[in-house]
Amino acid sequence: MSEDSTGLLTIGELARATGLTVRTIRYWSDEGALPPVARSAGGYRLYDAASVARLELVRTLRELGLGLDDVRRVLAGERTVAEVAAAHVVALDAQIRSLKVTRAVLSSVARRGSSAEETTLMNKLARLSAAERRRIMEEFVEEMFHGLDSVDPDIRERMQNTAVNLPDDPTPEQVDAWVELAELVQDAEFRAQMRRAAELNHSDRGADTPAGASRWFAKRLVELVGKARERGIAPEAPEADQVLRDLFGDADPTAVLERISATHNVRLARYRELLGILKGTPVHSYADEFSWVAAALQARTGS
Repeated sequence: MSEDSTGLLTIGELARATGLTVRTIRYWSDEGALPPVARSAGGYRLYDAASVARLELVRTLRELGLGLDDVRRVLAGERTVAEVAAAHVVALDAQIRSLKVTRAVLSSVARRGSSAEETTLMNKLARLSAAERRRIMEEFVEEMFHGLDSVDPDIRERMQNTAVNLPDDPTPEQVDAWVELAELVQDAEFRAQMRRAAELNHSDRGADTPAGASRWFAKRLVELVGKARERGIAPEAPEADQVLRDLFGDADPTAVLERISATHNVRLARYRELLGILKGTPVHSYADEFSWVAAALQARTGS
């Protein structure tokens, strides 16, 4: 229908002028985004030249993903295009992060051949908020150090600064790592192991023990044992005695073995590896070096 005498356009003519469908224009009109400027004698909606420009703006905003509520606010002058665009960017960023997590979870599920139950758990843990992840880790650290008022500050600081967030674009390996880490730190047996390790470190620490002493000792152990292994010295060999003396002096081998077993075991090594994967900085646990020391001590204590 044409309204040549008035210069107004019917909805069909508006559709032909813009390339949009009549159905789409009618829907936007019904929703208040494109009200007609008049009605024909037969009750048909009529639009003017300004309606064409308004319709182009509606189409642009909709193609950019804005909802009709925001579109109406822009057209009514309640918000600027820049304001709704900025808000939409924030929303899109959140959607993109969510989609990246979804992709990583699905990739992990496909690679691992996960069951329905495993998939549900993995998805749930991967989608925890940053606050929820931090709460899990803070509870874990609090249980480790509760009541130990003179814990090595170096250890406490590293634990408190533990990175627990998934990256914005996580790999399937990082999703796996976070899921495994979340399960590990909530495991009662592992928590008990970590608490025991903290207690032993605490008992070893005197008032004059310098900060960072535990890290210095680990570095020295790795260096000395590394050299011994390079020379082909077996843990049970007599030559290993000197390495143990250099590390522990005249300390009781049984007591030292208890501490080594508590503070450097397979599950603790895995815990450190998982943190490294999440940070994107692989961690060397030096499990072979600590296993060598444990074997040397076992050979001398009959354990």
